[in-house]
Amino acid sequence: MKKRRYSKECAEEVMKSLGLPVEKINKCMGDPEADTENEVLKTEQDLQIGHGSRGDVTILPTMVINNVQYRGKLERSAVLKAICAGFKETTDPPICLSADLETNECLDNNGGCWRDPKSNITACKDTFRGRVCECPVVSGVQYEGDGYASCEAVGPGRCSVNNGLLSDNRNGIRFSACMESDVSGCKCPPGFRGDGHKCEDVDECKEGVSCQCDGCSCKNTWGGFECSCKGGQLYIMEHDTCIERNSSKVGGLLTLVVLAVALGAGIAGYIFYKYRLRASHHLFTYFVVSTCHLPWINNNNTESFCVAVLHGLGDHGYHVAVYAT
Repeated sequence: MKKRRYSKECAEEVMKSLGLPVEKINKCMGDPEADTENEVLKTEQDLQIGHGSRGDVTILPTMVINNVQYRGKLERSAVLKAICAGFKETTDPPICLSADLETNECLDNNGGCWRDPKSNITACKDTFRGRVCECPVVSGVQYEGDGYASCEAVGPGRCSVNNGLLSDNRNGIRFSACMESDVSGCKCPPGFRGDGHKCEDVDECKEGVSCQCDGCSCKNTWGGFECSCKGGQLYIMEHDTCIERNSSKVGGLLTLVVLAVALGAGIAGYIFYKYRLRASHHLFTYFVVSTCHLPWINNNNTESFCVAVLHGLGDHGYHVAVYAT
């Protein structure tokens, strides 16, 4: 153009330098001097012509996006809306969710979807066409539910998110209704009562669960209780009783005495057992009861009832005595 050449050849050189497909552009433009129809314009015109009996007005330019025809003045927002309409919900690119193209329904009452007010985790997901209620994935933790009334964290790491369960720290102690050992669900910890989402502290003092002994003084605490005894006594929770602190020493001494007596009795029993076992080698008696045939006693050659007694004589042998009927 510096050479003041405005011919077709000059235009083609410029298009080639820009890397544009010259042949496709020429085909799209057609031959302006030829007395023939332009294929591209003819296609656009056919898309605009109706099938009724009324007259039609052809407006160019026109374009078809996602099987929808757009014609007339083509502004940026109009073209983007046409393109964004072709995306599946929840797969829209960020440009399709800009304020000048669509309205964010999640800003109005959370779109009617589930929401955790404590963590501000929501199931509402804005899309170009509207919104969907879909339980989210937060920090790698999957939520499951209908997305409208409930969503609950499941699987490993679920206790790392609040999820509306009881979770509180008081006096350096953490109370939580979520158990990592469980895949799902919740349970109020000991000292609380409820469904896991709402847990109330149990007043053990009023309900008489513990610390009811004489001399006991009960004080309810968050998630537990404190029990103290009058006069510096020691409280034993397992037995719900108060004892003198020195009695623990006496009890310990008594335990040692009982153990010593039991040990001595065991040793004495063992010595007595060994003595009886040794004595049994020197004197023993066996009784053998059987039926036997004693022809010299019973002339009818019938079996008789007899008892054989074996008398042991220690190291000097033994003798047998037979008693028959």
